[in-house]
Amino acid sequence: MHPITFYQEIISKHFSTLEIKNEPKNLYDPIKYILSLGGKRIRPVLTLMTTEIFNASYEKALAAATAVEVFHNFSLIHDDIMDDAPLRRGNETVHEKWDINTGILSGDAMLILAYQYFEQYDPKIFRELAKLFSKTALEVCEGQQWDVDFETRDNVTILEYIKMIEYKTAVLVAAAMKMGAIVAETSEENANLIYNFGLNLGIAFQLQDDYLDAFGNPETFGKQVGGDIIENKKTYLYLKAIEFGKPEVKEQLLHLFSIQPKDNNDKIATVKEIFSTTGASNATLEAIKQYTQKAFLTLEHMTIEQNKKDILKAFGENLMGRKV
Repeated sequence: MHPITFYQEIISKHFSTLEIKNEPKNLYDPIKYILSLGGKRIRPVLTLMTTEIFNASYEKALAAATAVEVFHNFSLIHDDIMDDAPLRRGNETVHEKWDINTGILSGDAMLILAYQYFEQYDPKIFRELAKLFSKTALEVCEGQQWDVDFETRDNVTILEYIKMIEYKTAVLVAAAMKMGAIVAETSEENANLIYNFGLNLGIAFQLQDDYLDAFGNPETFGKQVGGDIIENKKTYLYLKAIEFGKPEVKEQLLHLFSIQPKDNNDKIATVKEIFSTTGASNATLEAIKQYTQKAFLTLEHMTIEQNKKDILKAFGENLMGRKV
């Protein structure tokens, strides 16, 4: 086993030297561009780490890790088009730098490229990876659609929201880890347990993202604090405030999430105050803790050395202790 920084360096170097076709330029240049923007690249790192957790070399998992990251970035290109987002990782989004049609087509090509990386494995492993990947890709699309649907609904439940973030975010984290287990050819039980570990940690990660969007430090968060409030996103914080708030507070919140004032500072401050006074902020922190603990419970049933369980737990604790 290696420290997380080792896998991060391997992935960074790998993507800096990754060969992508050159022609036609307007198809492949946007792919090279989005992949060059970096980001946390947590998913491919997890694939490499998991492979070594189950006693195989990380090198065996590089193709699967590449597929995961290429797919993730494909989804970002299309998400940015749907959201009409101008920036991604502090740089122009693909559809802004080129145009919408280019973004759609280059994204489509990335999805196909992602599948091609699995061709480097023997038929048995290829079949298992492709089956998991197809299931995960469809779930990500379903999660994205639910996210879109929720924008126009005032009756979204907590269970529906958790299912949405599970599909939109957590399943890809879980699949990235299970792919490492598949490549390492560990037991089916271990593969399913590491999937559940990643799934629950992924849900905790997204809930923490919701929390940090409202209460994070602007200097370290990396995004505009209050962005979800500005966009009237019905996050876990919002849903809990609606659940806990008195009728007049609920009415005020519904109104605030139906408007888009020119100056959002007052709106952000008022909503954050409601999140705090209703207990929604504490409920969100408690949910983050519960899903993290749920992830850690799966480690007890995994047939790996204790020091590797400790590494996975430390990784989860570090992820949940982030400020960005």
